[in-house]
Amino acid sequence: MGSRYRMIWRWHFYAGLFCLPFIVWLATTGMIYLFKPQVQPWLERDYAHVAHGAPQAPFVQIAAALAAVPGGVLNAYELPVTPDQATRVLIGKGPRVIRVFVDPSTATVLHVVDENDRFMQIVFYLHGELMAGTPGSMLVELAASWTIVMLLTGLYLWWPRGGRLRGVLIPRLASGSRIFWRDIHAVTGVWISVMALTLLLSGLPWAKSWGGMLKEGRQLYAQTTITQDWTIGSAAERKTNRAANTPVMDEHAHMAGMGASSSTAMVDPDAYSPVNVLAPKVAALGWPAPVLISPPSALNPHWSARSDTQNRPRRIEARLDPLTGAVVSQVRFADRPFLDRLIGYGVAMHEGQLFAPLNQILGVITALGLLTMSVSSVVLWWRRRPVGVLGAPPARRDTRAGGVLVALIVLLAVFLPLFGVTLLLVLLLERFVVRRWERGRHFLGLSGT
Repeated sequence: MGSRYRMIWRWHFYAGLFCLPFIVWLATTGMIYLFKPQVQPWLERDYAHVAHGAPQAPFVQIAAALAAVPGGVLNAYELPVTPDQATRVLIGKGPRVIRVFVDPSTATVLHVVDENDRFMQIVFYLHGELMAGTPGSMLVELAASWTIVMLLTGLYLWWPRGGRLRGVLIPRLASGSRIFWRDIHAVTGVWISVMALTLLLSGLPWAKSWGGMLKEGRQLYAQTTITQDWTIGSAAERKTNRAANTPVMDEHAHMAGMGASSSTAMVDPDAYSPVNVLAPKVAALGWPAPVLISPPSALNPHWSARSDTQNRPRRIEARLDPLTGAVVSQVRFADRPFLDRLIGYGVAMHEGQLFAPLNQILGVITALGLLTMSVSSVVLWWRRRPVGVLGAPPARRDTRAGGVLVALIVLLAVFLPLFGVTLLLVLLLERFVVRRWERGRHFLGLSGT
């Protein structure tokens, strides 16, 4: 076994040791979130449907929802998909968005829930930031970065030498327990590696550090202020919500009866009467559900509508004339910059909605594969771990990384900054602390042979 191979194996081992708990967590929560379109409606079944009857005007339903949330303003009115569907009205209050279910025929409020208290939104925050805000987002990003390195080093270690298929693409299930667990780990890894890397890379734009740098980089070269179609952590989402919940007047404000000042938090309910005109016009466009109609705000100073479907390549948004309901201008997915479209495809894939339900099935297979690899890696480690040491492949004093490998590491460190920073910290600790700590070197497998 070559010294370079052993060195890469050692880093694969260390990366796995750190990433393993996060892989289990992200695979489990991600697998649950894949089925948001099926699970969330089932959880809300008791108040999501009503007896079919002649609906009240949208403005009347909005007024009922506003009465249920004192001090709130209209964030968005969601168009019903079927005649027996309860109307969803999103009410904004500071950085919060509150969902109100209203019976359209009686304008009776059926249920009130904060968006952040809905089950799938909780799963979303558990998955993306461990319910710990910005620190959690950065920790998840760090784990994702090292998992990418772990998968790439694993592919190098697995790469077939000699042209055989058994143990490479086909597990050897009857060659003893050691070979069995090794093949379960390696063969599963190669089959799911492409999808796993796709999921990891497509999740980075949401992360606080990586996504923030991407946004700054895009803005640096853009001619105008960029409004991206995804948020970077809960802090950015709260900022966006606050802007969307701050009412302003548009050019039709006086004619439409909008007497509110842009600096006031409260709005005369009559300001929302244009929804009666806009709702049927937007419904006739046949956009993918859910379709939301929003009043002017600090986020968007005009009446607007948007398709908020999880399959982002099908999303559309438009500016509306509140007097006639006409579409003044619209932006389709194809009109967005190339980078935004690339990320949009990745996000839709990440959420399992790009080509559902096959996309969901593929996501579940990938998550189960990651869990299988996690279990098999623990078994392999436990079986081969010598007593009293960590069990990492021992270092060799004659190891040389080589120019190509160093270049690849530098490229990864630039592309994944949190990986680069922590790698540098680890190397500094190894050089100036661990090397002087004989017992620590022996335990970590760094004594050298």
